[in-house]
Amino acid sequence: MNQTMALDLMRSAFMNTIKVSMPILIIAMVVGLIISILQATTQVQEQTLTFVPKMIAVLFSLILFGSFMMNTLVAFMRQSFDVIQRL
Repeated sequence: MNQTMALDLMRSAFMNTIKVSMPILIIAMVVGLIISILQATTQVQEQTLTFVPKMIAVLFSLILFGSFMMNTLVAFMRQSFDVIQRL
């Protein structure tokens, strides 16, 4: 394995990590922003209020995007095994 192949595999791993984690992170961020706006407008400053809606949103996003995430990771692993097999 030369340096180019290793760097290409590493770049592909980072890009797949970003692609797989981005939907859940965006949904959690949007839910957190909405809850923060609601807390600021109602002046309810309960710290634990943000956790339950975020957990529910992340759970639903895992159900919704789970097959996409699994297919992306399986495709990456197949690509990695193909690179290993060519060595």
